[in-house]
Order: sequence, then structure tokens, then C-alpha cells
Amino acid sequence: MKWIRERMLSGETLVGTMLNLASPFTAEIAGHAGFDWLLIDLEHGVGDEMTLVHQLQALSATPAVPLVRIPANETWRFKRVLDLGVFGVMVPHVSSAADAEQVAGAMRYPPKGVRGANKSNRACCFGGKAGDYYPHANDNLLSIVQIETAEALGNLDAIAAVDGIDVLFVGPLDLSVSMGIEGQWDDPEFKKALEHIADACRKHGKVAGMHAISTDLLKPTQDLGFTMIGMAVESITVTQAMRNLYSQLEVVKKK
Repeated sequence: MKWIRERMLSGETLVGTMLNLASPFTAEIAGHAGFDWLLIDLEHGVGDEMTLVHQLQALSATPAVPLVRIPANETWRFKRVLDLGVFGVMVPHVSSAADAEQVAGAMRYPPKGVRGANKSNRACCFGGKAGDYYPHANDNLLSIVQIETAEALGNLDAIAAVDGIDVLFVGPLDLSVSMGIEGQWDDPEFKKALEHIADACRKHGKVAGMHAISTDLLKPTQDLGFTMIGMAVESITVTQAMRNLYSQLEVVKKK
């Protein structure tokens, strides 16, 4: 649990991808592929907390660090996934300092937060290793807020200043839609927004993260100072691989 937050905050570039099919098998495959982190998506993915458990069990046999995106900034949702043993939580549509403060509080046990105290959950090995987890969770878990609205751009400095927030992670599609420039990655306003986010992170010692829509965005994103970089989604990756395979076999059918 400890190394992912330490390495993120040290400025090391760590890469990952998103899992949205709720399959422990593809999670395990991805876990052995070499990614630093894997984000299990409960916002737009097909899974729930029970399928999350199965994926966490599969990933425990791999080097990849399991993170999860919850559907909404609601305290009870943090409790559920944290108690199941994820190492970090991503929260969508964080648009104000108040939103970020709610995230920071939900991620941590009292007195720093409002997370319910419990030592019998899966994160504590069902009570078997509570001493390893419980006293250190506040300092070791990774808190990630998504910047994906025009409102968030106006509140960046205040969001980045919130204690307990580690990563400001760009949701590029939602952000571009909110800005009225859907998918226009070369638009000067979109590029300016990324620069603004990177600057706010540098100023407040936070990590800048982004889901790169295409390989063309990888180097420019990294050059700006983004170091938590994700790319692709499990379902699209599988879809593209299957279509590529079929396109090769289609030649045989036409002969």
C-alpha cells in the first residue's frame, strides 16, 4: 500500500490503464502486463463492489497496484471500497475546494477524517493484520480527484491547496465537453487548461495526472509535467483486438 503514494509524490512517472469489464481474468492479465497501477472503474464500468472484490483478489497475485474510481463523491462509497482493500480512490467531478475537502475527509480515519474505524475488514486481512494497515492508512492511501469541469478550472488553486489530496487527474473528454470543445485536443483553450492544472499541482506539491485519449497526447502531456498517466480502457482494448483479429481472418473468407 505504501509505495504507490510515495512514488507518485516523488514525481516518478507511473502508468496504468482502466478496467471496466468486471472480469478477474482480464484484471489478472493486465496485472501481469507491466502496468504500475490499474484503475477499476465503478463509475462507468459494468461492475459493482462484489465484482471489485474478485478483481482485487486476482490483482493481489500481480505487481500492479489496484485503484478504484467510485461513482460519486459520497462518503459511504469510500468506506465500502477502502474496507475492501484498494490502495487509492479516484473521485469524479470534483469542482470546488469543498468537494476536495469532502474527499480528503472520507479517505481518512478520525481525527483527520470521517472514515469509519474498523479492523475486521478485508483491508486489515479480516483482523489478521490490522496493526499493519489501520495505523498507517491515513498516510499511505492515494487520494485522486478528477478535474473535468469548467468550474473546476476556475477553482484549481483552491482544490490543489486542500490537504489530503494527492493527485489532480484530468478527465479529458468530460473536460472538453464542459468547455464546449468536445474532443478538440489541439484547441488552444484545452492546452491552456492542461498548463493551468500542471502549474497548480507544482505550486501545491500535488501530482498531475491524465487519461491520454491517444498516443499523440502522451509526450505533450508528460512534457507539461503530468506523471500519473493512463491510457485506454479495457473494453475498448478487447474490442479493438477482436476486430483486428477478425480483419486478418476476413481475408481467408474472401478467398
